Amino acid sequence: MKILLVDDDATLAEVTSFALRRADFLVIIAHTGHEALLLWEQEQPDLILLDIYLPGPDGLSICQTIRATSNVPIILLTARSSDEDVVRGLELGADDYVTKPFSPKQLIARVRAVLRRSGGTVPQRMALGPLVLDTGRQTIAVGSAQSRMTRLEFRLLHYLIVHHGQVVPTETILTHVWGSSDSSNRMMLKQLVYRIRQKLASLDQAADMIQSIPGIGYVIETPETP
Repeated sequence: MKILLVDDDATLAEVTSFALRRADFLVIIAHTGHEALLLWEQEQPDLILLDIYLPGPDGLSICQTIRATSNVPIILLTARSSDEDVVRGLELGADDYVTKPFSPKQLIARVRAVLRRSGGTVPQRMALGPLVLDTGRQTIAVGSAQSRMTRLEFRLLHYLIVHHGQVVPTETILTHVWGSSDSSNRMMLKQLVYRIRQKLASLDQAADMIQSIPGIGYVIETPETP
């Protein structure tokens, strides 16, 4: 597996790349936004580790550019887990984030989890009432109206629909979407649910069809036909 590591901290990039190579990954390093985009086009990596703060185009701009044409897995590297830039990055389609400083073992575990998830398969199309999920296009639709989703949004909605009518525990959702029940992902889960509700509302579906069960988890109910 080939990884593009993008970080303007040369020392940290070398240490990180050494750990990844010991884990049998092929690593290509970029230190600027322009270099990252060039290497992405030339090398077509299997995953990108992307620092948010870079000279030239920053990590968020790079994420947006890549997501316009590619679903390559992207993990953001950030100094603050509560940074609103992380939320923005996930909205733009990043698959996960890792907060600095991180241990090589932690990073490698997240990389492998994201690669496993991105390689998973789900039915090409599935429906819940009038709501239709298209896996190939990564969209949800009601009739002719549709909304595009990020990989994480789609993964969460698909999982809830598979278990529709059942209350799914928060820890189970975290493990499915991110590969672990790390408490740092709870904020991102709430953000994902909020964004999915907005997209359902844009399709004239009840935003509250995804219900939060305090202290337990979430449940999705079959929407009514408009």
